[in-house]
Amino acid sequence: METIDTPERAMLVIPHPDDGESGCAGTVAKWTAEGTKVLYVLATNGDKGTEDPDMTSERLAEIREAEQCRAAEVLGVEEVVFLGYGDGELEDTREFRGHIIHHIRRFRPDILLTMDPLRHYSHTHRDHRITGQVALDACFPFARDRLHFPEHIAQGLETFKVGDVLLWGSENPDVVVDIKPTIDRKLKALAAHESQLSSDLDRIEGFVKRRAADAAERASVDGHTYELAEIFRHITFRR
Repeated sequence: METIDTPERAMLVIPHPDDGESGCAGTVAKWTAEGTKVLYVLATNGDKGTEDPDMTSERLAEIREAEQCRAAEVLGVEEVVFLGYGDGELEDTREFRGHIIHHIRRFRPDILLTMDPLRHYSHTHRDHRITGQVALDACFPFARDRLHFPEHIAQGLETFKVGDVLLWGSENPDVVVDIKPTIDRKLKALAAHESQLSSDLDRIEGFVKRRAADAAERASVDGHTYELAEIFRHITFRR
């Protein structure tokens, strides 16, 4: 596997609150500590993720937004945008794609992170697949070409070419990030999502560290080994 340089600006397109922390909070914490400006774009409000018979979608959406803001603060994320789509209700539409393109053209990230939409050996949440695919399409060719979403140009947003995308949750990763120095911040950020996680913090820590150790075992760069890692599939678009 390869490593990747710390970017100046990174944008995450995230299906549900807590997906970003689960997938790449260690990487985000590392980058923000090194000066990266980070934008979160949350596709859905996570308003279905509960087994509580007394919970309503409206109340859960409010809870999860607050949790996401706390998690982002832990990681040093400067801005969080909530698109507000319902959990399980994402579609590959011009509107959804346009929101992502708008923020790409506004924020102008060096690198974009999202979930890998391609799975061959296991199933994944429909929102995960749609978010990943729409985010990739937004990067190329839509954000690049002036005649796509000309209303953005009228708003003063120029086109932008995203050079690199990192996909977490990939079956075929080829980039590794050492997260041993930032694992505690990842755990703290995940713990902010109280509505979604076990109250047993030791159990959460054990699970997260096992996943990070498993990822580290898959990664080797010029013979260098890692204890805890996050791994990604890297896509490069020609600038």
